[in-house]
Amino acid sequence: MRTSYSPKNNPRVIIIQKLYGNFFNGELDITFPKHRFKKFIKDIVLGTIERDELLVEEINKTFGNKLNLNTMDKVSQVILKSSTYEILYKPNLSINIIIKEYLNASNFFLETSQTKYLNALLDNTANRLRSNR
Repeated sequence: MRTSYSPKNNPRVIIIQKLYGNFFNGELDITFPKHRFKKFIKDIVLGTIERDELLVEEINKTFGNKLNLNTMDKVSQVILKSSTYEILYKPNLSINIIIKEYLNASNFFLETSQTKYLNALLDNTANRLRSNR
């Protein structure tokens, strides 16, 4: 069941848009307009950009040669990186909530089959990273 999500209502849609702009469009000047979750959005976006190499390393540790991040579509790359950041650096957030929110946001950008694949990737990543703590 697909639900439409407005960027105004879902902070993770905004996070995905900001990170996509930075990673793939070369936007260096990221602005954060007034939003109910501005602090959260800013923290995730800037943290993901700052720790990009570490996040890629953790994703590669999780999947080894089974997944090549460079061959994934760009939106999925952004979602995987930002959700990995949240799993690692936001321990007060439940894994289930993080995954659910990113899957809901992914409906705004991806097809249903891609969302199901992303669900499996996020679940594997979350289980590996949180079980090590």
